[in-house]
Amino acid sequence: MKVLMVGDIVGRPGRSALSHILPKLRSELDLDFVVVNGENAAAGFGLTDDTADEILKAGANVISGGNHTFDQRDFIPSLNGEMPFLRPANYPATAPGRGHIIIGGVAVLNLQGRVYMPEGLDSPFATAETLLEEIELQSPKAILVDFHTEATSEQAAMGWYLDGRVSIVVGTHTHVPTADAKILPKGTAFVTDLGMTGPVNSIIGSKVEDVLAKFLTAMPKRLTVAENTGPLQFNSLYAELDDLSGLAKHVERIDKIISLP
Repeated sequence: MKVLMVGDIVGRPGRSALSHILPKLRSELDLDFVVVNGENAAAGFGLTDDTADEILKAGANVISGGNHTFDQRDFIPSLNGEMPFLRPANYPATAPGRGHIIIGGVAVLNLQGRVYMPEGLDSPFATAETLLEEIELQSPKAILVDFHTEATSEQAAMGWYLDGRVSIVVGTHTHVPTADAKILPKGTAFVTDLGMTGPVNSIIGSKVEDVLAKFLTAMPKRLTVAENTGPLQFNSLYAELDDLSGLAKHVERIDKIISLP
């Protein structure tokens, strides 16, 4: 099985990059399954029905989320629908949406960390343990985990904790791609952070002047996506999985920079 997991889509620039690059990769690599983190797809804050549809049409099988999943209030009813949208599984059970899904024998689990993150959620490790017991009963061909958190140490800890029990663990949220893609000793493909899909000339996707204003003045400043600033980046992890065990036999980053008219 050939799987691609794509880093956080940031606003219109990220959606444009995805729409230009992902269809070609699906064809060139003969991909079987694609997970895209879409929690910043709508102007940097959450998803809308239209932006989610754009991501699915580009070739995503599942759209994962994070701490911005609920930012677009009009989208919340869609989280309870049948479309393949996820929010972190360690939110309270009373929160809208679901934290895992199985499509075509492939399970996708979305978790959010607690270190330096604003929401006080349940332990992602305990949640993973509970849900894996449930997921494993259904004998999926592969289990893919998107762990959305700030601290690279927490991302790494989750990879080692789940090594051998899931196919892939990727970190998301920081928007900074890490150069440590590898297969862990028991067979799980891992990268600390996928990075982002969005504008190159930005500060993790936002306008440079907005971010600098926050640092230089210590005053509140709503961040906006850097648009029309030049080239776009696409960050992802590609893995080939063993058909019998579901564990990784090959892993590599696929990162691209493109310029659009």
